[in-house]
Amino acid sequence: MSEPQPNTNAPSNARSGGTETADARPARRALLRGAVLRAGAFGAALTGAACSRSSGTGGAAAVHTRQRVRWILASSFPSSLDAMFGPAQVLAERVAAATDGAFQIQVSQAGDLVGALEVLENVQSGAIEMGQTASYYYTGKCAPLAFGTCVPFGLGARQQQAWLTEGGGGALIDALYADFGVVHFPAGNTGAQMGGWFKREVATPQDLVGLRMRIPGLGGQVMAALGVSVQIIPGGEIYTALEMDRIDATEWVGPYDDEKLGFHKRVKNYYYPGWWEPGPELSFIVGRAAWDALGADYQALLAAATREAGARMQERYDARNPAALARLVEQGVVVRPFARELLDAARAATEDLLSTSANADPAYARVLEPWRRFRTESNAWFGTAEHAYAAYAHARS
Repeated sequence: MSEPQPNTNAPSNARSGGTETADARPARRALLRGAVLRAGAFGAALTGAACSRSSGTGGAAAVHTRQRVRWILASSFPSSLDAMFGPAQVLAERVAAATDGAFQIQVSQAGDLVGALEVLENVQSGAIEMGQTASYYYTGKCAPLAFGTCVPFGLGARQQQAWLTEGGGGALIDALYADFGVVHFPAGNTGAQMGGWFKREVATPQDLVGLRMRIPGLGGQVMAALGVSVQIIPGGEIYTALEMDRIDATEWVGPYDDEKLGFHKRVKNYYYPGWWEPGPELSFIVGRAAWDALGADYQALLAAATREAGARMQERYDARNPAALARLVEQGVVVRPFARELLDAARAATEDLLSTSANADPAYARVLEPWRRFRTESNAWFGTAEHAYAAYAHARS
């Protein structure tokens, strides 16, 4: 999953509830300005470079169920990525329905009210009450936040969700987010992503040397260690870069989203798996002051709605990827597995990168060590019954 990009196929003022008129734009801006003013008393400058613990807590008096609440939720994703952006809409719909409209959440796509990579900053300051984003977008502020989404050769979708909700990972990620004054909830998973589009076959690690590949994040760092010339290109420019022969390969998400960008029209080798994103989990984040101002009943409702919305995301991808992959194959795409030799080299580079990061950062080590224990135990289980069944059943239609 790459960095989010604006929806270039829809008006920039498109909202979850329909197209906004020009006359409504000043009211929208006034609404955001009002949110900033309301936040002035508790907003803090975005910090966390060393993931230091903040001391502020807070707690407003509980309010009754029919308290009228109006929130803004800003997403890091464009509405064109409907399987990814859609859960935010599901969340808003469920909360409104359960409260007879008393609790309203206005959903904004990336770039509408705030920038795609500015969601955490705006939630912390109180400019908006809630966000839908990915933890690993903010590793420059706090490196171990990567584990809230995924890391190369990490946990699959079910494993990642189990680690966050039952395996102790949620408390570790919550503590990191607390340093920024926000409350965190898992927000859905894409499932294992594809390994991307390659103009030529890559059979060995040597075939990667000098390859110009668009791939950001930790996956890009590992590819660089293997000799790839890593390119950072916005999503809206990838197709042109392929067409103009500025890159030899690119990654994105998976069949359902990749098909929309038309990569198959320029490249036919489609590799799997995306070992750098085996189970990326998104995040819903809520400003601490906004959360504390809710009564316990609304807090419980919102937490439950995040679980439903998150489940819907995985279900949508699981339902829509198969047909999308079949359509790609019909158009001449060749689906190829990465060679074991290449995967082994990438995993060795990954483990070295993780260990180096932990040695340099105690906060990173506090997350990495228990995460590695969970991965070892979980892989032992998934490698038994789950793997045996999948190896047999998935090979047969």
